[in-house]
Amino acid sequence: MLASCGGDDDGGSDTPAPAPTVSALPSPTASASPAPLPSPTATSTGAVRRTNVATFDNPWAMAFLPDGRLLVTEKAGTLRLVTTAGVVTSVSGLPAVAAGGQGGLLDVALDPGHAGNRRVWWSYAEAGSGGKGLAVARGTLTIAADGRGSLSDVTVVWRQDPKVSGDGHFGGRIAFSPDGKLFVTAGERQQGSPAQDLTKTLGKVIRLNLDGSVPADNPFTGTAGAKGEIWSYGHRNPYGLVFADDGRLFESEMGPEGGDEFNLVRRGANYGWDAVSEGSRYGGAAYPRHATNPAVAAPLVSWTPVISPGGMIQYRGTMFAGWDGDFVLAGLTAQGLVRVRVTGGGASEVARIPLGARIREVEQAPDGAIFVLEDGAGGRLIRLDPA
Repeated sequence: MLASCGGDDDGGSDTPAPAPTVSALPSPTASASPAPLPSPTATSTGAVRRTNVATFDNPWAMAFLPDGRLLVTEKAGTLRLVTTAGVVTSVSGLPAVAAGGQGGLLDVALDPGHAGNRRVWWSYAEAGSGGKGLAVARGTLTIAADGRGSLSDVTVVWRQDPKVSGDGHFGGRIAFSPDGKLFVTAGERQQGSPAQDLTKTLGKVIRLNLDGSVPADNPFTGTAGAKGEIWSYGHRNPYGLVFADDGRLFESEMGPEGGDEFNLVRRGANYGWDAVSEGSRYGGAAYPRHATNPAVAAPLVSWTPVISPGGMIQYRGTMFAGWDGDFVLAGLTAQGLVRVRVTGGGASEVARIPLGARIREVEQAPDGAIFVLEDGAGGRLIRLDPA
């Protein structure tokens, strides 16, 4: 089962909590989605040289600072500062984190204006009335002469609604659009049908102004009862979110038993969960496929057996020949990296890079090298160079 489950083997059960009663809301008119392209047989390349940099306790995400150091999150609630030589210190000042299962301290990202304001953003699970939910906060980073960091002016900018019981499907990826908007992936918290409910921010991609307010041009600001911050819906457990160089937004998410997805995210579109999926119910029948409902957006690529996607980047550089412009996905079940190439309105997998461990996160270094984080206790930060 673990080999066929979406990334639910990273902690927590996929047994959904009782779904709340939801009212049917009209689907927006979705622009035609390209038909998913079948993934060719993946080409394994092992042509990478590995350098171990540091070891962490259940690391989840990382971000490069302008001086070349990295911020690394650990799910238990610690933000680390690490040099590329492997010197690790801590950053203080984070709010309380509700760690457990798939929840905890999750993504970390630099503000678009970080060079001038030193602002850092992060996502995390927080406890509250009704259980736990995703939250996004920001703060100003100061690094002392001894290498230790601290956060000040900490502000919680957004909270998922409602909070629910359980420790699964938080999502939590952060990305900034070219026009300076904040995008966040909010998992459906193993609730299923609320991913289709516009009165809740479960199973959605969220779009906000940097002060936390709702942009007036969001797709559902004029829909009665809908949450104005919703950009797209019908998502399950989205762990990758990247704005490509052409300005388009791409997302990857974990399916149930089969059916991991790589999606082009469009304004107001419905991605189908949990009415349709390219996967199956755990131990049961297949879901109706996206093709059965023309109102939903189909994935550009889907995987069965799954890869269990973690973080994702679009590689821009020449160090890895032939990779420029490709999307590189961290693979948990795949135990390596998965390269996806977008061509026009379609996409396909073009190669896999086996690393022999569950890979939670991937980032590109300023010099074009690739850094990955292994999943779990003792997860290593590894630099990859061409062999």
